[in-house]
Amino acid sequence: MASFGFMVIRGLFAVAEHVSPAAAGRAAFQLFSRVPRSGKVSDKERAALEKAEPIMREGRRHRLNLEGGGWVTAYDFASPQGRRAPTVLVLHGWRSRAAHMSGIVAELTRSGFRVIALDLPGHGESSGRYLNMANAVSSVRAADQWFGPFSAIVGHSFGGAVAANAIVGSVKGIAPVAAGRLVTVSAPSSMPAIFREFGRFLNLGTRAQTALAERVLKIAGRPLEEFVVARQLAEHPLPALVVHAPDDKEVPASEAESMAKAGPHVRLHWAPGLGHRRILADCDVKRRIVEFLTDPEVTAATPAAA
Repeated sequence: MASFGFMVIRGLFAVAEHVSPAAAGRAAFQLFSRVPRSGKVSDKERAALEKAEPIMREGRRHRLNLEGGGWVTAYDFASPQGRRAPTVLVLHGWRSRAAHMSGIVAELTRSGFRVIALDLPGHGESSGRYLNMANAVSSVRAADQWFGPFSAIVGHSFGGAVAANAIVGSVKGIAPVAAGRLVTVSAPSSMPAIFREFGRFLNLGTRAQTALAERVLKIAGRPLEEFVVARQLAEHPLPALVVHAPDDKEVPASEAESMAKAGPHVRLHWAPGLGHRRILADCDVKRRIVEFLTDPEVTAATPAAA
């Protein structure tokens, strides 16, 4: 049964549809982008962070200032091969942090890569209370200016969608990020679908839903319909590995299937039984990622044009 607070919020948005749909759309976008304050850390979360701590301690921390204000924390993990090693950028998902990617970070460094991991805006040790595609892509661009070019970008969940959008330059005013390969893990493809579902969750009417989409246009400079990774991969010859669990309850497996249909430059690896988060710790998944990034048969893409 829905909570009383949730029912009140849905009721308010239903009223706002008739009074001021534009205001309802703006409020919905703010709610969508707002990162919940860190409350009491669960025992499971604490154990995960403690397990990641020895790995994260190896990373040199940097504070990267963003053009729109605020800053993000980057963790620089050196390669055993030294400065000549290829560099991989690693991005976490929504309500996560770089530490949750520590297993993949460790596997990549052991395999000879230099790794840069980011805490996206509003997450981990970065500033802010909001995360959206525009400020996330801005963060990736800042990392690119400090540490790039990247031989690849690896992203989990929302971080996978951010990686693709950063590489193809989908946010107006932010230059594409150079990366030869892309790996998405449990990532969504369609931002329009996510916004439609969020609108249904809030009980938004047609006009408020339209205003919500218009807010994306104002902030990102492009229509919401352009933020579809499957379409982006079809239009850009970017070698990509899509990793997904058929039993993922947060991001449907159909999202991975749509990305895999983008063309022969996209590989799909199913990871049954690993859900949305356990997939990050799976040894076979980490091995598949390294194999893809080191496969000489994969032809690296040229950076997308602005």
